[in-house]
Amino acid sequence: MKLKIFIFVTAIAIGTGLYAQNLTFTVKDVTFTMIKVKGGTFMMGATNEQGTLAHEGEKPVHKVTLSDYYIGETEVTQELWEAVMGNNPSNFKNPQNPVERVYYDDIVNEFFPELNRLTGKHFSLPTEAEWEFAARGGNKSKGYKYSGSNKINDVAWYHDDYNVYIYETHPVKSKQPNELGIYDMSGNVNEWCYGWYGDYNNTPKVDPKGPSKGSYRVIRGGSWIDYSRYCRVSYRFSTTPDDHNDATGFRLRLGAK
Repeated sequence: MKLKIFIFVTAIAIGTGLYAQNLTFTVKDVTFTMIKVKGGTFMMGATNEQGTLAHEGEKPVHKVTLSDYYIGETEVTQELWEAVMGNNPSNFKNPQNPVERVYYDDIVNEFFPELNRLTGKHFSLPTEAEWEFAARGGNKSKGYKYSGSNKINDVAWYHDDYNVYIYETHPVKSKQPNELGIYDMSGNVNEWCYGWYGDYNNTPKVDPKGPSKGSYRVIRGGSWIDYSRYCRVSYRFSTTPDDHNDATGFRLRLGAK
């Protein structure tokens, strides 16, 4: 049986704007969308709206300039992981929930090579700077504390929802998107980023990849088990590459060229 793979370009109307040039892919009947992020310059780190919750790892605030790229409309779902890998490692089983309990090395060395073979593209993890720029809403940013709102309940599944929600992952796209039409960049699951964790400095950066070596990887966004302060767009986590748990997944990145 031949594997059916369909790749096409679409324009998606979200909110009041038309986000043209987004890309939609279908692999084994599982469809996912990549949101076009127009390059630009932003201030990365503990900007004013983050308030007193910002910690030293988010400082100093520094200027970053990024080229165009695409980022996943949602986290990688369990159905997409299973379509590519043939298994589902997640604890909270639901095809539309984010995949979790995935190792950094398995994502980079197994999932991406297979997805790239199937699609003929070059998917990867977003860099930490690309992740934060997209979470802030890119060039359409309104300066929110969380990805898409200052009211976290509008955009995130997180631990502060006492007596309201069951504590587990939730289906993607079940909260509001941010300014670019991207979902769940605050809450639901933490997201692996490309590269190693390192301290910030004041030097302006252009398309930074992060440190070339280190002991800890970067995860971003907060999760269903985290309090709201950990779901802010500037908050940074670090963890060992062999960490895997039911609160961490990932999101796709694709170059624009």
